[in-house]
Amino acid sequence: MSSPMQDPAGTAVATGGSEGAEAHVWHHLPASEVLSLVESDLDRGISPEEAALRLEKFGHNILTQKKGHGPLVRFLLQFHQPLIYILLAATVITALLQEWVDSGVIFGVVLVNAVIGFLQESKAVNAIEALARAMTSEATVLRGGARKRIASQGVVPGDIVLLQSGDKVPADVRLLRTRELQIDESALTGESVPVQKKTGELDAQTGLADRGNMAYSSALVTHGTGTGVVIATGDRTELGRISELIASTDVLATPLTKKIAHFSGLLLWIILGLAALTFVVGILRGMTWLDMFMAAVALAVGAIPEGLPAAMTITLAIGVSRMAQRHAIIRKLPAVETLGSTTVICSDKTGTLTQNQMTVREALAGGGIYRISGGGYSPDGEILPRDCAPGVAENLSLLECLKAGVLCNESRLHETEEGWRIEGDPTEGALLTSSHKAGLLAGELHDIFPRVDTIPFESEHQYMATLHDMGDGKPRNAYLKGSFERILASCGSALEASGERGVLDRSAIQKHVEAMASRGLRVLAFARKELPPGQDSLSEKDVAEDLEFLGLQGMIDPPRPEAIAAVKACQTAGMKVKMITGDHVGTALAIAEQLGINGASSKREALTGSALADLSDQDLIGAVERTSVFARVTPEQKLRLVQALQARGHVVAMTGDGVNDAPALRRADIGVAMGIAGTEVAKDASDMILTDDNFASIEAAVEEGRGVFDNLVKFITWTLPTNIGEGLLILVAIFAGVTLPILPVQILWINMTTAVLLGLMLAFEPKEPGIMQRKPRDPDVPILTPTLQWRIALVSALLLAGSFGLFNWELDNGATIEQARTVAINVFVMGELFYLFNCRSLTQSMFKLGVFSNWWVIGGVTAMILLQIVFTYMPWMNAIFSSEPIGMAAWMRVTAVGLVIYGVIGFEKWLRLRSSGSRA
Repeated sequence: MSSPMQDPAGTAVATGGSEGAEAHVWHHLPASEVLSLVESDLDRGISPEEAALRLEKFGHNILTQKKGHGPLVRFLLQFHQPLIYILLAATVITALLQEWVDSGVIFGVVLVNAVIGFLQESKAVNAIEALARAMTSEATVLRGGARKRIASQGVVPGDIVLLQSGDKVPADVRLLRTRELQIDESALTGESVPVQKKTGELDAQTGLADRGNMAYSSALVTHGTGTGVVIATGDRTELGRISELIASTDVLATPLTKKIAHFSGLLLWIILGLAALTFVVGILRGMTWLDMFMAAVALAVGAIPEGLPAAMTITLAIGVSRMAQRHAIIRKLPAVETLGSTTVICSDKTGTLTQNQMTVREALAGGGIYRISGGGYSPDGEILPRDCAPGVAENLSLLECLKAGVLCNESRLHETEEGWRIEGDPTEGALLTSSHKAGLLAGELHDIFPRVDTIPFESEHQYMATLHDMGDGKPRNAYLKGSFERILASCGSALEASGERGVLDRSAIQKHVEAMASRGLRVLAFARKELPPGQDSLSEKDVAEDLEFLGLQGMIDPPRPEAIAAVKACQTAGMKVKMITGDHVGTALAIAEQLGINGASSKREALTGSALADLSDQDLIGAVERTSVFARVTPEQKLRLVQALQARGHVVAMTGDGVNDAPALRRADIGVAMGIAGTEVAKDASDMILTDDNFASIEAAVEEGRGVFDNLVKFITWTLPTNIGEGLLILVAIFAGVTLPILPVQILWINMTTAVLLGLMLAFEPKEPGIMQRKPRDPDVPILTPTLQWRIALVSALLLAGSFGLFNWELDNGATIEQARTVAINVFVMGELFYLFNCRSLTQSMFKLGVFSNWWVIGGVTAMILLQIVFTYMPWMNAIFSSEPIGMAAWMRVTAVGLVIYGVIGFEKWLRLRSSGSRA
């Protein structure tokens, strides 16, 4: 017996040998041909023996775990960064100097950073495992004519699978029989409502979301029953294809990590070059090689910003804590900063921008049009007449239309601690909610008008009908709901607002339907028919004609109210918001218009998946910049869109909640998953998770991200003058042929204590006013702008002049070399202390921010002063660091240098503000 083989696209290949394989598009083939190709029988399935052979051949129905680096290699790779190389060199150098405490501290910083990075990366690689977990379920199959309930891992190609409400589809299945079968494929396709399934063959070019005769692995059966044959399992399913996309998708470095890597690499060569220059110059001046080696070590240690990795980690961690308070959980630390530099937010629609709860927004009945307020399944809201429409109580046609929506309904609405929830079809849930807003409660109506018989919804006849006993010997009523084309075609009259039978105006109804559809509403029509009092069954012939038209209800999955404000805030902050969804183009455009994504100046247009498929990568780069709405797109196309935006130089944030979003979430500069409705796959592929599933939380996260980056830049701007100044001081001393003003161990003291007690206090700096009115940072702009580079050079020069000048002053006035060095050390500490107040804002005076708006700075400054007093006057500290006590006059000169630095930088900021104000 030949067996089916599968290709990566989810199609299968039937072959009697190794030659002549031919791929098949399953949704395009007749049922008989499908069964023949997979060599199965609809009524008996395959035999247990054949199932065992196929399981051996094709493997278990699970996703293959992709092999990556082991834990040890992943941990060691955390040290593979230029900045870490510098710190490891500092560790070795200080160890060679036998400064074990300092060596241990520096290595401790390196180790902590490596551990944090390792833990974050370990979480990031869990996406494939989550996909495998998503497939663990049971399935009912036919084996040798007998029904068997087996683990989904044991399903093989050719198995006949029986589906019913509540089942998870175990593999990719070609449907052969259906009865009222509806499947929720939102996690895979983005479709906002369950899809009505059918069995007939489809055009070969039909897109994934429109393949009504297919059921895909991990989708959920919400209604009805179905029978189908398995045509793909494991890695060859659509879910497996997405898994492969995730595994092959590159994880981009964030703007911060890229800039720090570039900065660290540059700094590494500068330090090595200056150290070598110091050594050579000293040797040429006749100094011993040992002295010059120690001088080169002092310069290297001085130039290394030991506190930078710790400051980055702590500043980002503080941002994580702040974001957690605003419903955003960060899985990867650099994502905090990436949010602040985001230029484009690509958002999925269903469940992200919308409530993922169908809501009736408009009704037409008795000649009147009604707007229905509220959102989701909550019954809070009103039915408001428009124009000259009668009130709800006066319009008997409207009440009958709403009643039909309740009685011709299989779903249940109930209130839970988390809010109102629906059991059944979302569309029917929307009908229950709209009637509730008019005071028509489902339980009461079913008690008063008990159901006698039902014609269930079938895709062939496009309606559902129910027969009800109206009581007291009255004629029984058949109520119908369905597509307006099918219902209208069977109607002969219309119920007027007064309750009288009136003339049916088909053209007017058609115009209303078109108007509703143009706003993205899904329109259902309602009708009724009186039948004899004793009739206890309902046939299709009974409702084929002479129906009485009751009205229309138009529904949509509405946008979150807070998402509308959040989109506007993001646009104000200079970010573009684009909707990328698998839903229908009309629905996508309607939601985009309500959200303000397609602005007033933009054409109301969208790019569909079929149109995207025809665009080359180069053409797509231009199209993605011009277009804001993308509909009916596949997972690969979502990934292409993200890549196209990145090719334009954008920093892209991608939000989503479904399996279909995972590849794009992983590729984006920052992936944002929904915590409540999001699948585990989406969460594990993301950098950030929103615990309230609220797009509005992204705005808060962006604000925090911008604040974090501001504080990182403030720290770098503050710390570099110390390192540059120390390096210059060593160079000047060597070139001048004088003794070193500061020793390596003293340099380490300055660098580590000031970084911890002064610099890190900037991590707690509150966000500056107007932070969300700025444009996003250009990803190509360096961390330090020319203005900040100039400021760093200026402060470095002032520290050099102050320390070298006072060092020589002390020596010329009879001080010992230890006292002179103590003064030089305190010049650096006090200079950085006063400069810290300048760095609280890079553009404004600290008095505008509020002197006491950051108590951490006040505490850090106080602790630093006390620690320097200990350093200067405690004998045991004098012994360790070769320091000596100094007099009050020396302290005054040291303080004067600090005040000069503060005054000069304050004046420079004032000049720049004045200059920018005059240009404005």
